[in-house]
Amino acid sequence: MCKYCMDFGCIQDCSQCCIEREYFPSKKFGKIGVLVLPEEKKRIEDLARYCNVNISILPRIGLSGAGMPAPAEIIAYQLMGREQNGNTCPFLDTESQKRSPHGGYTCKIYDKRPLACMAYPLNESAPIVLDKKCKFCKEHGVADGNLNSEIEALLKIKSKMHASAPVVWRYATNVGEESDADEIQHGWISE
Repeated sequence: MCKYCMDFGCIQDCSQCCIEREYFPSKKFGKIGVLVLPEEKKRIEDLARYCNVNISILPRIGLSGAGMPAPAEIIAYQLMGREQNGNTCPFLDTESQKRSPHGGYTCKIYDKRPLACMAYPLNESAPIVLDKKCKFCKEHGVADGNLNSEIEALLKIKSKMHASAPVVWRYATNVGEESDADEIQHGWISE
């Protein structure tokens, strides 16, 4: 291992990746939720019922032929945060005294979480690109080891995201900070 690289590890007491949501790809689309593949959607809904957790899953990316008024196929959904501004995963246990090994809040479905959560903090796998908002990534900038399961999850997601249709749609969530309400849109927007 090079002297400038290190293994990834969560920062002590951090749960930021499960709390903070961002506007993507721009503010007009609203804050996004955790990416959920179509084959994961029912499982996540079943887990919510089992855990007695209220969730909202919205569409995220759709595909259609040219000239269609809406997507013909949804290739990705998103699990929205439980707060009005879109923050905080509904499965994050902020009420109990339970803590993860690194001291952050625990996930009620950690062993069955979506692939997107398993892939975090990776944005790309070759070369490895880490999320700049992650506290570890901000502090250390690099990681070169122990990311095999994250890379595997990211590759599974990427294999499902190849769009063969001519038009790609993004769903504007209408979720965000109250101060941004005038900029945020709602519904499908073609790119």
